[in-house]
Amino acid sequence: MTMQTESVASSPEVKSQQKNSFNRQTIAIIDFGSQYSELIARRIRETQVYSEVISYRTTAEQLKNLDPKGIILSGGPNSVYDEHAPQCDRQIWELGIPILGVCYGMQLMVKQLGGSVERAKKAEYGKASLFIDDPTDLLTNVEEGSTMWMSHGDSCTQLPPGFDALAHTHNTSCAAIANPEKKLFGVQFHPEVVHSECGIALIRNFVYHICECEPTWTTETFVEESIREIRAKVGDKRVLLALSGGVDSSTLAFLLHKAIGDQLTCMFIDQGFMRKGEPERLVELFDKKFKIPVEYVMARERFLAKMEGVTDPEKKRRLIGHEFIHVFEEESNKLGPFDYLAQGTLYPDVIESANTNVDPKTGERVAVKIKSHHNVGGLPKNLRFKLVEPLRKLFKDEVRKVARSIGLPEEIVRRHPFPGPGLAIRIIGEVTAERLNILRDADFIVRDEIAKQGMYHDFWQAFAVLLPIRSVGVMGDQRTYAHPIVLRLITSEDGMTADWAKVPYELLEIISNRIVNEVKGVNRVVYDITSKPPGTIEWE
Repeated sequence: MTMQTESVASSPEVKSQQKNSFNRQTIAIIDFGSQYSELIARRIRETQVYSEVISYRTTAEQLKNLDPKGIILSGGPNSVYDEHAPQCDRQIWELGIPILGVCYGMQLMVKQLGGSVERAKKAEYGKASLFIDDPTDLLTNVEEGSTMWMSHGDSCTQLPPGFDALAHTHNTSCAAIANPEKKLFGVQFHPEVVHSECGIALIRNFVYHICECEPTWTTETFVEESIREIRAKVGDKRVLLALSGGVDSSTLAFLLHKAIGDQLTCMFIDQGFMRKGEPERLVELFDKKFKIPVEYVMARERFLAKMEGVTDPEKKRRLIGHEFIHVFEEESNKLGPFDYLAQGTLYPDVIESANTNVDPKTGERVAVKIKSHHNVGGLPKNLRFKLVEPLRKLFKDEVRKVARSIGLPEEIVRRHPFPGPGLAIRIIGEVTAERLNILRDADFIVRDEIAKQGMYHDFWQAFAVLLPIRSVGVMGDQRTYAHPIVLRLITSEDGMTADWAKVPYELLEIISNRIVNEVKGVNRVVYDITSKPPGTIEWE
C-alpha cells in the first residue's frame, strides 16, 4: 500500500515539529513548487516507506526534529540563479542525512555547494536516453540507455568539490551526480514519472540502499496507528460524522466505529440529488448489515425548493451548500452536543486555507467549513467543533486499500466518484422533480449496463447528463419532442486528467436503446468524446 502525509508546502514551517509518535521511518520531500512533488511522495509510498511533503522554508533544525531517514529536493519552475528563486536552508547539507536532488533540487544542490549552473545551450524536454558512467549506489539496476524524462533549460556546468558524474545524456554531461562520502545525490531527470523506465528502480535504491529504510509503512500499520490516535485524541467525547455514502466518509465511519464505537454519530442528509436507490442502500448497509447506526434526515423538498428558477451552476452549488449547512446545524443541535466533527479530509485537501482555524486556547484545529467535497460554505461561527481527520495522510487510492482492509464491501470501495451537489449539476439548467426522475432513470441504465458487461471498474466515472433542450424524434410513427441524454464515460488515474472511453459500439447501442425505450421524456442519446483537458469531467 502507498501512504501519504499532509503537505505543508504553503506554510513556512513544518507542522509536525516532533518525531512521529510511532517511530516510523520517514523520507522528507522538500517542495520547490514542482507539479510532481505529490507524485514523488506516491512513489516513495509504493516502496512502503512513509513520507512527508514539506515547505522549502523548512529549517534544518525542523528537519532534525522530523528525524527523516532521507531527504528529496523536488523540481520546480524557477532557475536557481533567478533573483527570487526559492532556496533551502544551507545547514541541511551538514545534517548527515542522505539527500537526493531532482531537477531543480539537483541544480540548487550544485549551486549552494560551490558548483555552477547556467542556461543550457540546448534545453532538454521529454524522453532522453541515459548512459551510465557509474552503475553503483543510486544507479544500481538502472539499465544502460534506458529512457528518462527530462524537463530543464539549465545545466550544471561545474560540479561542487567531492562530486562526480554518474550518468549523462546526449545533451547533458551531468544527468546524475553524487558525493558518496556525504551521501548527496542528484538527477537532472524526473525518476518519479511513468515515462522514466527505470525511475522506480532508482527511487528504491535511494530509499532502501542509501537511506536504509525498511518497508514498514503498510495498510495494517496505518489502521493500528489511526485507531490509537483517535482514542487518544477523542477520549470519552462524542464525534459527529456527515456521511455521504462515498468511499471517504464510509471508510472514516468504519475506522471511527472501530476506535470509539457508540461515541460516533453518523448523520446522512438526503438532499434528493443522489443516484437511484443510493440513500436506501446506504442506510441498509450501515444500519442493518454493519450495525453502525445512521441518523437519516429527509430533506429533499427543502433542497428542491431552493433550485426553483436557478440555472447558474455556481449558484446551484452555493444554494445547495448553504441549505446543507442549515440542515446540518438544525440536526446536530437536536442530536448533540458534540465535541468533535469527523471529516474525510484527504491529502489534496490538506494545504492550509480558510477551511481551518486554530482554537487560541487549545491550539487545536476547529471546523469553520465542512469538507470541500460537499461544496459548501463556512459553518456558523457558533457551531464549533474540534476536527478528527484520520484520512488526511492518504490519497484516494490509499483510502480504498484501507477500506478493504477494514471490511468495506467492494460496492463502496470501488464506487465511482460522485460530486457533492449530486445530480443537480448533471442537470444543465433548472433542477425540477421531473428532470431529476428522468436523469435518475437514465443514469441507472448506464450503470446497470456497464455492470452487466463486467465493465464498471474499467471507468473512472460513467454517468448521464440531462440537457435543458428538446429535439424532434419519431416513436411509434408519431413525432416526439423530448430531451437528449449525454453519456459521459471516462478513464483516468486520479481525476486530474481524463480521456473519454473507447467503448464498444454495441454497448453504446444497448444503453441508447434502453434509455430511449424505458425513460419517459427522452428521445435521443449522444456520447461526449471530450477529454480533460480541454473539457472537464462534469458538465457543470
